[in-house]
Amino acid sequence: SNPGFVVRITQAGLDYAHEQGIAMLEKELAQLKLPDISGDSRVGRVGKVRYELSRLRLRDFHLPYSRITPISNVGLQVSISNAFAELDGDWRVKFLFVRDHGSFDLKVENIYIKISLRLGSDASGKPTVSTSDCSTHISKVRVLFSGKLGWLYNLFHSVIESRFRKILEDKVCDIVDKSVHNELQTYVQTLPVTARIDAKTGIDYSLVAPPRATAQSLDADLKGEFYSLAHRSTIPFSPLPLAFPSDHDRMVYFGASSYFFNTAGIAYHEAGALVFEITEDMIPKDAGFRLDTSVFSAFIPQLEEMYPNMPMKFRLSTPTAPFLTIGPEGISLKPTVEAQAYAILPNSSLAPLFLLSLVRNVSAVINVRSGRLVGSLDVGRIRLSLKDSAVGTFQVRMMQSLMNILASSTLLPRLNARLDEGFPLPLPDRIQLSNILVRFYQNFLLLGADVRFQPR
Repeated sequence: SNPGFVVRITQAGLDYAHEQGIAMLEKELAQLKLPDISGDSRVGRVGKVRYELSRLRLRDFHLPYSRITPISNVGLQVSISNAFAELDGDWRVKFLFVRDHGSFDLKVENIYIKISLRLGSDASGKPTVSTSDCSTHISKVRVLFSGKLGWLYNLFHSVIESRFRKILEDKVCDIVDKSVHNELQTYVQTLPVTARIDAKTGIDYSLVAPPRATAQSLDADLKGEFYSLAHRSTIPFSPLPLAFPSDHDRMVYFGASSYFFNTAGIAYHEAGALVFEITEDMIPKDAGFRLDTSVFSAFIPQLEEMYPNMPMKFRLSTPTAPFLTIGPEGISLKPTVEAQAYAILPNSSLAPLFLLSLVRNVSAVINVRSGRLVGSLDVGRIRLSLKDSAVGTFQVRMMQSLMNILASSTLLPRLNARLDEGFPLPLPDRIQLSNILVRFYQNFLLLGADVRFQPR
């Protein structure tokens, strides 16, 4: 199935993530523990040199040159070149009747590391990452012994350099495996696959397929579906394919489809969250009228006789979930709202007066703030029709301006206040977005951003 939401990490985004990862790997390698080394080196027919190296300390491990490359249909490849390390330790040697000891320095140069990362997803839809292959090649190891018996050290230094090369080549890939499993895998699992929005709704951001590497980016297809916490029903329509543009100016892009937004309408409708009441205390002071039967009797003469000078209230609800469309010009929808008017009787009970159908054009403005998708609505004039009346027939056209004021001054601010709280984007821990780009395409909204990782 098509995703409702797509995340694309461009080469610039991969480079930034790689930079953070290499810094982490460098710290891990700098804590590398090496075992004591001992052995014998035969010297012709003369005898054997017995050597021991202990208290090995890694002073530095630097990864100055590296790059990350997405490999189509495979995953990610990290290539590290010209890395170098420095160690020191103590040595002890015995040859015939000669015994000596001291300290040594070891310089390891021209270290080449190639790491292949396999990308996947687990049963919950969270991303996974593991090392599918790792190889290390060290082309230069130099050991420098302190002391004056140069001829003695020459008897066994090549054996020691060879052993150090083998030990380090194995240890480096062990550290890589451990770092990928303990650090990188743990971090990518912080990507939320479900995000609770409020007491009634949540968003499903689970992966519908493993992340997909292309020649220029890493794409993740997410379900991108709002749902009611009380009851999750099957969505009666499917996501349309997203024709993602080939933009690469930002580190990351989010594609939010019309499916994503329309499931929000369904979730809020099912949760009963699209019901609003307008009462007298909600009318702005500068509106110039009160919400009572004396005002509406100008349009409905029967009100004055049946319910003289009584306060009123409106109950607004949507008979069906609102459905929006996204195109190059932006987001638009034409929701139908039913407005049931009541008279509030002296005993506080409600007397139904009339039921109006309100249809109006609505456009939306979308932005990103603090990792959340925020928005606001702008509305056009309302088109009214009378659906039912307990106070006789009347011309709803006369009520047009009054209902425009009611909706614009009370309903719209409440909706915009909720939209301004925003909805969380699928971001792992400690990621901040900047340099936001917002563009509209057919059937989806494209958001671009640069990212910044906040270390603990």
